[in-house]
Amino acid sequence: MMNTEHISINLRRLRKDRGWTQAELANMAGFSLSGYRKLERARVGEPRPESLRQIARALDVPLRELMVPVRGLERVRFRSFKRLKSREQLLADVAIWLRDFADLEALIGEAVPHSLEELLPQSSGPRPGAIPEFARKVRAAFALDEREPVHDICGLLEARGVKVWSVAVPNDAFMGLSVGAQEVGGPAVIVNTWERLPVETWIFSAAHELGHLLMHFGAYDVHQIAEDDTEEAQANQFASHFLMPDGAFRREWEETAGLALVERVLKVKRIFRVSWRTVLYRVAGALPPGERAGVWARFNLEYKRRSGHTLLKHDEPGGIDAEVYHSVYGERPVGREPSGMDMCDFKEDRLARLVRRALESGTISLSRAAEILGLPLEDMRERTASWVA
Repeated sequence: MMNTEHISINLRRLRKDRGWTQAELANMAGFSLSGYRKLERARVGEPRPESLRQIARALDVPLRELMVPVRGLERVRFRSFKRLKSREQLLADVAIWLRDFADLEALIGEAVPHSLEELLPQSSGPRPGAIPEFARKVRAAFALDEREPVHDICGLLEARGVKVWSVAVPNDAFMGLSVGAQEVGGPAVIVNTWERLPVETWIFSAAHELGHLLMHFGAYDVHQIAEDDTEEAQANQFASHFLMPDGAFRREWEETAGLALVERVLKVKRIFRVSWRTVLYRVAGALPPGERAGVWARFNLEYKRRSGHTLLKHDEPGGIDAEVYHSVYGERPVGREPSGMDMCDFKEDRLARLVRRALESGTISLSRAAEILGLPLEDMRERTASWVA
């Protein structure tokens, strides 16, 4: 028996996410407007399966997505600098992904218990001046030595029981969100891997969300939308020191002392797999306040002279202080990253591995595997054909 209320909620959610009117969706699905309205308002008996297939094709979603109940998430930290129209849809997608992931873990008996509690600070969070040391302790718990760059942040988090999901949202106001450990299936980190955002930004966002999970565990409430400037600055500082520990940074910076500023920044950024902004902010922060803006200005001028164009001109390096630290990382502008990385440098793989094991053991079907990974059935067939031992 189909639950028409679930269908109604899903139809309204999916239609609004695409910005369509009821008339537009009805037309694309071959429905009369009155017929579609009855379906969306749950004023019909049990809808015909073929009618639902027509709507699913128009929406370009699996038929199952129209019928499954979407469990609401509560322990979520999802905030952005601008109101995100797709927030409701994204939360629904995360809920479905998290449920599928947890179900698959249970099916094949490969759940990885998270171990974040032992890393939580004793109080509500470390003092601002203690965050670099806190990041060092977290690195040690992740078995990273003081000089070792984070080569695979997705694998690092997944090995610790933190689920990771990449989702492309064409909006640079949203960098990522996280699901608290108190939520069923949590903890999880979701990162915006929109192609117009540099891979370095993806990596920083994952580390930033880890900072929230560890330092702001009391702030996980899906109903809270507005950014908290203090928490954002703390998560940024944590991410910076988690990815680029200060002792290792100082050694690398001193070893490149004979290079020009741009060459020096780009070499160090490549070592630690971070943005040039992360490196330059750390450099500027060690200088007297009156000299900080000059470093940013000199870098931009030198880069323009070498490349022939201004690098992210709307990210002007004026007023380097805590507030600018927040804006530099929190409102990272769309643009290219000099000497950048590519998408292979940020790839979560645990869910795909579980899907392969479940499929090869006959636990799930090929079509279910495609649904879990969000792939068309033909693409799923091609992927299975490419698997080797």
